[in-house]
Amino acid sequence: MADETARIEVILKRFPQIKRNALIPLLQAVQDEFGYISEEAISRIGAHLSLPTSKIYGLATFYNQFSFTPRGFYHVVLCNGTSCHMSGSGELLSELAKLLEIKDGETTRDGMFSLEVQSCIGACGQSPVMAVNGEYHSRISVKELREIIKQYREDADR
Repeated sequence: MADETARIEVILKRFPQIKRNALIPLLQAVQDEFGYISEEAISRIGAHLSLPTSKIYGLATFYNQFSFTPRGFYHVVLCNGTSCHMSGSGELLSELAKLLEIKDGETTRDGMFSLEVQSCIGACGQSPVMAVNGEYHSRISVKELREIIKQYREDADR
């Protein structure tokens, strides 16, 4: 907890106090550092910006990009919007669940992968689309999906 607090304080020092327009960049910086936004971070941000935590939660829960639970080292986001669904994202989801042994919203036991299904990730012309830590993989097949996951596993072992 002390380590988390110290790391949050380092982030807060980069943002001016009492500047409410710093809230979203501050939340992004915390999530980039920790992979999610903890209650401790929300509390410290509120004190830093003189904002009630309810306002911070209200804003953060509005955006899909923010998570309040720890994510895996590799955060997999699968698009299941209309275009992706019509292009086979359901099959990709089934394969991901089998390969990673998790469902939407879960993290593997080893903390390596987390899986999130979103209704659209804004790349409809590239469907079906999956992003891993923000790196997009487009027009993927089940076979390509297996190779992508295999490559991430190999990269993690290095």
